Amino acid sequence: MDVLSDFFHKLLNIKELVSWAGYPGLTMIIFSETGLLVGFFLPGDSLLVTAGLFAAAGYFDIMILIPLLLMAAITGNATGYAIGKKSGQALYAREDSRFFKKQHLVKTKEFYDKYGPFTIVMAQFMPFARTFAPVVAGIAEMKYVKFAAFNVIGAILWIPGMLLIGYFLGATIPNIDKNIHYVIFIVVFISLLPGIVKYLHVKYGKKP
Repeated sequence: MDVLSDFFHKLLNIKELVSWAGYPGLTMIIFSETGLLVGFFLPGDSLLVTAGLFAAAGYFDIMILIPLLLMAAITGNATGYAIGKKSGQALYAREDSRFFKKQHLVKTKEFYDKYGPFTIVMAQFMPFARTFAPVVAGIAEMKYVKFAAFNVIGAILWIPGMLLIGYFLGATIPNIDKNIHYVIFIVVFISLLPGIVKYLHVKYGKKP
């Protein structure tokens, strides 16, 4: 219980969380965010960039970190797909709880209805959507071969991309770790940008 309490406390400080989690913890966080419905609140993008910064400082080996977290994301997405396929439409009737928000599932379905299988790739860069997109694909009974292809593409773009952004910044900008909150703010803003653009488009866009 103390470990769980410590984990939730460290969620407020990404730098502490990455240092505390190590390889096993980072792997479980990425898997949970992509594969378990309770993982929607986890800090995937900022976590990866911060881990990249730590790798540049020598705390992690980037050549271990990339394949490890890549596999966590791919298997996590596959787990989410399996949950969706097994649960089916029943998930849409599930009541909200502390670790499940139906609105995120519904909004991800709307996104999926518009963009189809490309949602699996785009959702990797969108908080909340990356948790629910594989589930929606499973509910929609997307062919697994097609899902697996988009799953791998999305994970390859997301995991190495975010880790290497942090690694590059850490290797080229002296003492950037002292201003890591600015880096995290920019990364989170960029991650939320697609959702912000979609919201503004729906709110202020021209009606057909």
